Amino acid sequence: MKIRASLPDPVRDLRLDLFRGLANWLIFFGHIPHSLLAWMTIRNYGFSDGADLFVFISGYTATLVYARMMLERGFIIGATRLWKRVWQIYVAQLLLFLFYTASIHYAAHGFDIPSLMHQFNVAGLMDQPVEILTQAIVLRFKPVNLDVLPLYIVLMAAFPFVLWLMLRQPDAVMLASFVLYIAARHYHWDLTSYPTGVWYFDPFTWQFLFMLGAWLVLGGAKRLEAIAHARWALWLSIAFLVFAFAMTLSGPVPALRALFPEALRAVFVPNDKTYLAPYRVAHLAALIVLVVQFMPKEWRGLEWPVFAPPIKCGQHSLEVFCVGVYLSFVAHFILITFSDSAPMQLAVGAGGLAIMVTVAWYRAWSKDVDRPTPRLVPASAVVKAAIPPPPWHPTSERRRRRQEFAERIKLQRNGMRPRE
Repeated sequence: MKIRASLPDPVRDLRLDLFRGLANWLIFFGHIPHSLLAWMTIRNYGFSDGADLFVFISGYTATLVYARMMLERGFIIGATRLWKRVWQIYVAQLLLFLFYTASIHYAAHGFDIPSLMHQFNVAGLMDQPVEILTQAIVLRFKPVNLDVLPLYIVLMAAFPFVLWLMLRQPDAVMLASFVLYIAARHYHWDLTSYPTGVWYFDPFTWQFLFMLGAWLVLGGAKRLEAIAHARWALWLSIAFLVFAFAMTLSGPVPALRALFPEALRAVFVPNDKTYLAPYRVAHLAALIVLVVQFMPKEWRGLEWPVFAPPIKCGQHSLEVFCVGVYLSFVAHFILITFSDSAPMQLAVGAGGLAIMVTVAWYRAWSKDVDRPTPRLVPASAVVKAAIPPPPWHPTSERRRRRQEFAERIKLQRNGMRPRE
């Protein structure tokens, strides 16, 4: 099947790192319940949040990395490298699960806060530890806030086959993804959880955001470039973002409810996150339009020092994400145990961000240390190799004898007598 997709230039887009790092920060803040930090996330001011951004950018970056590899080195190489990444994410999920649940259990029993076990959905560990661990291994049991990586694992595990098709028929695969999204929303297709219920992030609907990112890499962005830069698209995006802002705040702010009929509010409130409501996709698209128009790839502001921490976190997003999820519980524990004052909440949030940034910088430093360095050759050896040996040197004598022997053999093959 002929390759129809077009790949962008292999130049790193710092915007992807920036917003993936910010998505990790937003997820960290959003996982600290009943705090001022949760109000620092976009979910309180619009329909989409850090999870939407994380999944979209994950599809975009996965395609950037593995599409060219699959084209240049074949399907087997590309697929095995993708599944290697899946294994890394899976191991990260299991390690995070162990540290997360062990910390919750210790805090609940060591500080006599049994409600933590139920609040984070780990109470079953006391009654059925083997069954719970088994279900966690197959990703059916997930404590509260540990839902994103299982979704990422499922999407990445199926992506090699989807990517092979998308490289040949990008528009057809994107259309199939949209049809699956509509059908899954209509019929509520989802994976089952243990002991009851379904996945919080339905992979049959959330795959649409992942595939949208992949499609934009493989030519979709070029086709939509004129629309994304159009003046009418900018004003439409701003209008929708203002509407989403007012609609989302109409819940906690009763004065805003008078702006919307109850029938209209019922469409948007509560926000359907499990099956990825269309208005969440539209909200994310509106934000992307603003980024495209006001923050182009070559924008020099991306080099500002203030953006360095989130960019570094985005470049090492898996490690930072895991640390952020764990720290969200630690922050919640500190606030309910010691003090939940506003200064303490801000201090806990700042400390969590500092640890996440430190982890990102350490991972960057560690990779640089582990990267093999070229072997240095002493300058004296270079000079010595550049100067030919004198005629009386043993090396020159051996070279002369080899040349004479080769000439003698050549003459004999041609029926000529060698010179005496």
